[in-house]
Amino acid sequence: MDETGGECVYRDKWYEVECAENVLVDILSRLPIKSILVCKSVCKHWCRLISSQVFIDMQLLRSRKNSFYIVYPFMDVMMELFFVKNSGEIAKRMNFPYCDNFSPITIICSFDGLLCCINYPWKVESGRVFDDETDLEIRICNPITRKALLIPRGSPSKEKPSIGVVFGPKINEYKIFRFFSPKRIPLAKHRYRVSRLQCEVYSSISGFWSVIGRVPYCPMRSSHSPLGSNHVFVNGKTHWFIASDEDPMIPGLIFTVDIEETFGTIKLPADVTEHSYLVDLKGCLSLVAVYDEDEIMNIWTLEDKNEPEWELKCSDNVPFSNDECVEFVVAKENDIFVITSNHYYIFDSDHRVWTELELSNIFETRSPVAFTYTESLLYCKSFTYPLHLYGLDLCAIYDINVVTASFAGGGRIDPMMEYISGRSM
Repeated sequence: MDETGGECVYRDKWYEVECAENVLVDILSRLPIKSILVCKSVCKHWCRLISSQVFIDMQLLRSRKNSFYIVYPFMDVMMELFFVKNSGEIAKRMNFPYCDNFSPITIICSFDGLLCCINYPWKVESGRVFDDETDLEIRICNPITRKALLIPRGSPSKEKPSIGVVFGPKINEYKIFRFFSPKRIPLAKHRYRVSRLQCEVYSSISGFWSVIGRVPYCPMRSSHSPLGSNHVFVNGKTHWFIASDEDPMIPGLIFTVDIEETFGTIKLPADVTEHSYLVDLKGCLSLVAVYDEDEIMNIWTLEDKNEPEWELKCSDNVPFSNDECVEFVVAKENDIFVITSNHYYIFDSDHRVWTELELSNIFETRSPVAFTYTESLLYCKSFTYPLHLYGLDLCAIYDINVVTASFAGGGRIDPMMEYISGRSM
């Protein structure tokens, strides 16, 4: 067969592959995420296929088997994300795509490729600009697709609010729980209604905040991370520490909530320390406690979530002195990633082996955070509006994630959204 005939046969065969979309999804979903994003530009058919929920789910399923760490050193000026392998090798790094004109941002959780980022909004008073620590700007971000959803502002608070994110069984389903102290409401002259701790929840399905009301506990703040982050999502529930009555710096209880907004508590093992962290260890809620005086780290696991009894998985000497402060701890499979004020370590909890990572000279040492990370194409929202009724396909023109926040909860409308709105309404 001549060269032209061979090319025709090849085209016919490839046409058959493209027509069998399940085969094409299987092929494309195996590519690296960067290549997948390039493939979206090949043709409209591929773009539609890669943007479909079936493809996004398939890619996520494969990507979960190859997760790594995402490390974010808390920096004031140049903000970067570092993608780190178990070996300590930096797979890639990227500029933080959501930090322009914001006060310093920190990351508080990671799940299926989505990050929850928070920062204090700026406030102008008497000609001075400063951080408003009674409020938080909250963003759900996907650093791979470089999309971000700015969550609408919550209720006014007279103290620093705390938040945590619960993820639902559906793709892109999550709820943000915000604990705040309402400002006193004047009832009459010189009379005020007494304010107590309350909770409100933002749903990705509805796009709105709703007030739950008073709650008995307030999540404990972390003294080692900016803006406070000490919660972990495991087995359908988010878990926070609650400060003990004797010492506000030491955890006394675990506070839980699920996607159905059901709250609960879990008792802690007898000996916990100021340097205690909740982690997800092989799908089990686990507690990592570092004892400075003895230079020992204990790892406790909660094997049976219905009958919460803690089991001491292992206890091992730490490779650093008690002069170093433990800044952050996160787990992936059986490994514990420990960040101290001077060093970065991976601890294999099955074999009790410590490995020091050569990262100290690369990152700034002020309050770094790390999370397990899975590359995905997930959208930052899980609801849509019938925008086609306005005669405009926003998905093809602009980041619909920012748009939906503006429609849903009175969030700030992006200048591009104003331009699109002028065309379509």
